[in-house]
Amino acid sequence: MFALDVEHTLRLLRVDDGAALARAYSANRVHLEPWEPLRPASFFTTAVQDADVRRSLAETSSGRAARFVVEGPGGEIRGRFNLNGIVRGAFDNADLGYWVDARLQGRGFATAAVAHTLEYARDTLGLHRVQAGILPHNLASQRVLAANGFTRIGLAPRYLRIAGEWQDHILFQHLLEEGISAPSERP
Repeated sequence: MFALDVEHTLRLLRVDDGAALARAYSANRVHLEPWEPLRPASFFTTAVQDADVRRSLAETSSGRAARFVVEGPGGEIRGRFNLNGIVRGAFDNADLGYWVDARLQGRGFATAAVAHTLEYARDTLGLHRVQAGILPHNLASQRVLAANGFTRIGLAPRYLRIAGEWQDHILFQHLLEEGISAPSERP
């Protein structure tokens, strides 16, 4: 769907992605632990990922979400970008969540994929706003959001249970009518 470089694309989640997601989550288990909820061992299995893909695709079909993966060489999944909790009507909003493979960090993949996710939110879904909550000590994700024109809107105390503890999150928003940085403008 969207080229990130010559080997990686950002594309919509597909029904056959469960096994590749199980491998990606397993390979990045330690890397993701500080940033995600505690995961049972079963989370890293193909069976659980297949079920999650089916649930995710149902949410996409009903207009409540849009889920993407970063696909690398050989169909390997190297990241996930999600527009969750889409609310229509007076809000026209979604929550952004994402991660990239530890091997891709610091190379601009997250910045580029967020920009493409925002383009999809605006151009395909017709959303007005995308918001994201970031742990205060996750400076890399804060830089990704800043590079994509997000603005800080506040602090949510004990917002999500991450790594087994209720943790504060800094809330950011991007009003999509204000434009999206072109890939050449990103670091």
